[in-house]
Amino acid sequence: MNGLLLVNLGSPASPTTADVHTYLQQFLSDRNVIEMSPAIWQPLLRGIILPTRSWRSATFYQHIWTKEGSPLVVYTQRIAQQVQQRLPDWQVAYAMTYGQPAIGPALEKLATTCDHIVLLPLFPQYTQSTHGGILQQAAATNIPVTAVHHFYDEPGYLDILADQVGQAYQQADYDTVLFSYHSIPSAMVKHGDPYPTECQATTQGVLDRLPDLPREKVQTVYQSKFGPMPWQKPYLKNTLMQLVELGKRNVLLVTPSFVADCLETLEEDYVDNYQTFKASGGDRYQMVAPMNDDPRFGRFLADLAQRQLTKAGDADA
Repeated sequence: MNGLLLVNLGSPASPTTADVHTYLQQFLSDRNVIEMSPAIWQPLLRGIILPTRSWRSATFYQHIWTKEGSPLVVYTQRIAQQVQQRLPDWQVAYAMTYGQPAIGPALEKLATTCDHIVLLPLFPQYTQSTHGGILQQAAATNIPVTAVHHFYDEPGYLDILADQVGQAYQQADYDTVLFSYHSIPSAMVKHGDPYPTECQATTQGVLDRLPDLPREKVQTVYQSKFGPMPWQKPYLKNTLMQLVELGKRNVLLVTPSFVADCLETLEEDYVDNYQTFKASGGDRYQMVAPMNDDPRFGRFLADLAQRQLTKAGDADA
């Protein structure tokens, strides 16, 4: 039997300060996310950042929490269920880089019944800050896996994204379409991380499919900066305020690096960035929702897993 493990970032077990503290400590202690020396970083994290950030982040999680739980976890569960329906002869599971269910135990469970396992991070563009932790945790189990490193250039993914953007763009007269990706530290880019290149290629892949979308209206930006160090620019929030100053008050926002709604889309974008834009004098602010549980996305992932396993088999032959 073949197995498939879908991996997303993760979520606190609950929106309480204690659980958010536990989640952030695990997340921000990953050297793939924070490259600073632990001797310097850990005292800052434990002494200043976690005590102040945990309760604040908990209030944000409380805003987005649903009766079913964390939106990111709920949508990841639904995605896994859809993929399982498309792959009835496979065993499909999901895991989180941080929090539960953890990658190691999930792989170990799959390995008891599966001869071949595909590891598929739910991040279209590769970056050390997301994929590094996933690959390390998988390697620590010593269970052989076939890993998907990115899918930003997959026609199926781009077709769905372009259809979403095209449908939304037709609904109003927009001055600007912003493709906003989760930012990463500038140091990672200097060290050769391919993420910005893959983000730009994603934007271009959508534009290639939407000939009626004026290129001069489209910008690629980055969001969710954390900490004092420089991150990949231009920043979304600054761009929103600059657009208003230029008289561009009708904005459509696309978030291609997020395949499921989460704190960044529901709280940072729908609330914080929306309020910034409106307070600056903006008029229309509309978001294209992530793929979430769109059946087309489930079909795409099932097809991608099958092709990846076939490719790996051909390489071994």
